[in-house]
Amino acid sequence: MNFLVASTDAASAGGGSLSFFLIYIVIIGLFFYLMIIRPQNQEKKKREAINNSLEVGDSVLTTAGFYGVIIDITEDTVIVEFGNNKNCRIPMQKSSIVQVEKPMDAVAAASANIENEKKG
Repeated sequence: MNFLVASTDAASAGGGSLSFFLIYIVIIGLFFYLMIIRPQNQEKKKREAINNSLEVGDSVLTTAGFYGVIIDITEDTVIVEFGNNKNCRIPMQKSSIVQVEKPMDAVAAASANIENEKKG
């Protein structure tokens, strides 16, 4: 008899544990959103912005770690020239470009370095 009474009390107390369980699931879902999904979406937007800003003449860094200059752009590929050898032109996916440096950015950075050396 006591067993039946104890199980009835546990069933009525289970309603409170269900709400705690739902709050726990919501907190875990929020944690996953803030730590995994949101940073991935921000990184994806950053990559799309890089791909959309590509122009002929930009200096780029590839995922393989090679620096080159873009000489042609198609819809989803770019042709990158590596080094001073004009025969080293490789077609690559736009997604393999990690960093872009515009020609004017390079000139501005070089002039800033020269001015800093003159001051120091």
